[in-house]
Amino acid sequence: MRVVGIDPGLTRCGVGAVEGSIGRSLELLGADAVRTGPDQDLPERLVAIERGIDAWIDEHRPDAVAVERVFAQHNLSTVMGTAQASGIALVCAARRGLPVVLHTPSEAKAAITGNGRADKKQMGAMVARILGLDTPPRPADAADAVALAICHIWRGGAKARVAQAQQDFARKVELARRARRS
Repeated sequence: MRVVGIDPGLTRCGVGAVEGSIGRSLELLGADAVRTGPDQDLPERLVAIERGIDAWIDEHRPDAVAVERVFAQHNLSTVMGTAQASGIALVCAARRGLPVVLHTPSEAKAAITGNGRADKKQMGAMVARILGLDTPPRPADAADAVALAICHIWRGGAKARVAQAQQDFARKVELARRARRS
């Protein structure tokens, strides 16, 4: 499975691509950040983020996209910018028909380090260890995006299988009810 992870942000939107599967070693395909300047108008920044994410998805051709779920912060302007960048990421993936999964920061931290409250240093160190790298991907936003991709490979696939099994079960129950009525 190939996953592009996206850590949304207006100034630095982290992107990372990882390939692998549960029980096998993972390979880092790339990590970077789409950058915009605070002096740019908001619409220009959003277009730049869209172009950067589009280029990243086109280059890496993922099977799925994992985006960090936006959560309320104390600084409203920060959360608004993050939410806007997140929306751009969702649109870029949806336009291609790619499955998109939102993972919370604590979910990604727990998947990578075993601790949902791990700090950035711990996360970077574990991402590097998992991928066999000498140093964590830079900038930190890129490392966070890579962590989201790893989280999805390790957890998202299982979630998708459980959801599919639940849908299949519900469909079979409905078919059995219909058969009894006939």
